[in-house]
Order: sequence, then structure tokens, then C-alpha cells
Amino acid sequence: MNTKYLITVVGPTAIGKTALAIKLANEFATEIISSDSRQFFKETTIGTAVPEPEELAQAKHHFIQHKSITEAYSVGDFERDAIALLEQLYQKHDLVIMAGGSGLYNNAVIEGLDNFPNVSPEIREQLNATLEENGIETLQQQLEKLDPVHYKNIDINNPHRIIRALEICIGTGKPYSSFLNQGKNKRSFKTIKVGLTADREIIYNRINLRVDLMMENGLLEEAKTVFPYKHLNALQTVGYRELFEYFDGSCSLDFAVSEIKKNTRRFAKRQLTWLRKDDSILWFDYKADKQNIIDKVKAVIKEKN
Repeated sequence: MNTKYLITVVGPTAIGKTALAIKLANEFATEIISSDSRQFFKETTIGTAVPEPEELAQAKHHFIQHKSITEAYSVGDFERDAIALLEQLYQKHDLVIMAGGSGLYNNAVIEGLDNFPNVSPEIREQLNATLEENGIETLQQQLEKLDPVHYKNIDINNPHRIIRALEICIGTGKPYSSFLNQGKNKRSFKTIKVGLTADREIIYNRINLRVDLMMENGLLEEAKTVFPYKHLNALQTVGYRELFEYFDGSCSLDFAVSEIKKNTRRFAKRQLTWLRKDDSILWFDYKADKQNIIDKVKAVIKEKN
């Protein structure tokens, strides 16, 4: 096989991407790149559903807990590092697996990042001040007005993402979404995308169960250890933000846990909305026999060759 392939496993959170990625990696005797941006950080194991040690032992994983929450690590950094790693891996493998629920990070590796103009840093400072004084709802409303297209496609509970979009909107006078998909980098590999899905009720039930298990496994204690760093971008994410509000006395623990479940369900819905726009994904039910998925991947490779 002269052509190099990247097999990307996608789907909503808690659907079983890790298990399938490991099965594929073992079948093709290769390694896994994690594109889950929440799992990059060493200090957040439980709340980001980092694969269990026994799972990590079944296949070599990259970009799992390789950074500290105190280190800045952008999607651009990930694109650079992942492409460099792929070049190394393709020296000994014809095929590499990538798995994760971060659509932006997946696309950065597969297609390259969009190019955005430079804008004044004062805009970000002003937006951060607005966030501090008035809360995230004010920024959400502003983004919905300036770029309703992008508003529907991002995690509107992630202040970092909202501020990034708003600074482009304000600094250029154009919607953030107008700069997307303008020109992509050519890649030296071909991509096959494998998606796992299920009925919405099943997905939501799996999410609720996962959150309960996280709490049983010590998420509250983990959140306490990182609470002093709650201002960092790495912690502006579901599972920690809600518990930080509990620590601040803004809500009860039961309410915080219910909010984690609700916000994770919303995140899964946005993931599916993003993914369903991509007609190149080979979709399978989350209970599909993994060997059937492997056989389909092999058939696609044969067709492409």
C-alpha cells in the first residue's frame, strides 16, 4: 500500500469511539492520535473521560494528557504537532487512527486551519472584561446578532470560543463564519471517516450514566484540585465549570450535576449537527459488529487504491 491513510473515528460523546479506535489500531497494527482537546491535560482525567489505563495499554495513544492546564495549547499547535507526528508514523505505518469528539481539531488535521486576519488585542481584552462583569449570556447574545451562522455551530457555553469568534466579527466587521473554508492545505494522506451514532434517547441515557459514574469515581474531588485555576481556558468546559459554580456557592451539588448532564447532552447535539453536514462519513450504529466496520474500511481502501 503506497497511499497513506488516516482513519478518523467520530461521533457524539459517550458513544464508544475509544473502543472502536483500539479495535481498528489492533487490526491494522498501528497507533492512535487523540483529537479530543479536553483530554490533552494531565490534571483533568475523570471529567474528560480519559481512556482507562487498560485501554491505553491495548494500543499506543498520542496526545493524551501530554500538557498541563497551565500551558497554552491551541488548535494551531495541535495541527502542527499532529502533522509532524503523522509524518513520523507514516515511515512505519501505512495507516493511522485518529479518534475524538472535537470537530475543529479533527478538521485541522484533515484539512488544515482557516486563515483569519489579525485584529487588535484590545478587542479581546474588552470582551474578557465584559465576560467578567456581565457573564457569558451577554457575549452569547452579541455573537447570535453578529454571526447567527457560527452561533448555531459552536459550543455557546465555551467563553474562549465565543470570544475568539467575536473578536474577529468586531475587528473585521465581517462574520467569523465568512472566513471559514476559504482554502485548505493539501495533505499527503487520504482520510476515511467512520462515525458511530444511536437514537438520541440512547445517547442521552449514556451521557447521564457516564456523568453519574464520573461523580462516583471522584469528579468532585478532581474539580476541587483544579478550582484555583478556574480562570484558565483549559477549564472552561463542561464538567468543571458547573462544579466551580457549586464551589462558589451559586448552586447546590445536585443542581450542578444536573447541569453537567444537560450541557453535555447539548454538546452531543451540536457534535451531531456538525458531523451530519459531512456526507463523507461512513455511519454505523454504536452496537454494530466491529468486524463489520473493519471489513467496510478495508473495502473502501481497496476501492481507493
